[in-house]
Amino acid sequence: MSVSRPSTDTKWQQKDAADQNFDYMFKLLIIGNSSVGKTSFLFRYADDTFTPAFVSTVGIDFKVKTVFRNDKRVKLQIWDTAGQERYRTITTAYYRGAMGFILMYDITNEDSFNAVQDWSTQIKTYSWDNAQVVLVGNKCDREDERVVSIDRGKQLADQLGFPFFETSAKDNINVKSTFETLVDIICEKMSESLDSDPTVVNPTKVTRITERPSQQDGSCNC
Repeated sequence: MSVSRPSTDTKWQQKDAADQNFDYMFKLLIIGNSSVGKTSFLFRYADDTFTPAFVSTVGIDFKVKTVFRNDKRVKLQIWDTAGQERYRTITTAYYRGAMGFILMYDITNEDSFNAVQDWSTQIKTYSWDNAQVVLVGNKCDREDERVVSIDRGKQLADQLGFPFFETSAKDNINVKSTFETLVDIICEKMSESLDSDPTVVNPTKVTRITERPSQQDGSCNC
C-alpha cells in the first residue's frame, strides 16, 4: 500500500511550503479514531473551508500554515493521520520529531472517547519526550447527539495533564484557539529548555516535508 501524497492543490500551499523565511518550524500531528473529524478540523484551520462529506484519510497527509506568535514567524507543518488500525504502523512512524499533538475524539462517539488513553500511550511511546498535547472533543455543534459530557472531557484532560477544548470544524468553534494554544505552549516549553540549558539542541529542526519514514519489513499488513 502506498502512502498518500501531500496535497498540492492550491498555489498558496505550494508557496507556503517552499517559503524558508521563518523563525521556527513545528511539526504537529492530529490523531484519534477514524471519523472524529481530523481532516475537517485541519481544512477549517488551514483553508477556512468545511466539507460535510466524510472521506477517510489514507495513510497520512499534511498542510502547511505560517502564523505569527509572540513576534515570531512560526511555520506549522500539520499532519493529518488515518485513524484506522490498519494504518497505525504508518502513522506512528511520523510521531518522531513532532513537537505537538492534537488528540481528538468525537463527543457523539463513546468509543472514540474511550480510545483517548490508548492514543495518549502511543504518544508517550513513539514521540519526543517533551511533545505537547491538547485534548479536543470535536463536533460540539451536534449537541442533540452528545454522549460524552464536557465534564467528562475536562476530567480526562486533567487526568492526562492536557489542555482541553470542545470544538466544531463545521461551525468554526475553537479551531484557531486550539492551534494557538498548542503553539504557545510549545514556544513556552522551548524557551524554558533554552533558558535552563543554552547548549540544548534546537528542537525546531524537525523532519523535512519531503522525508518519508523508512518501512520496516512486515510493518504494514494493509
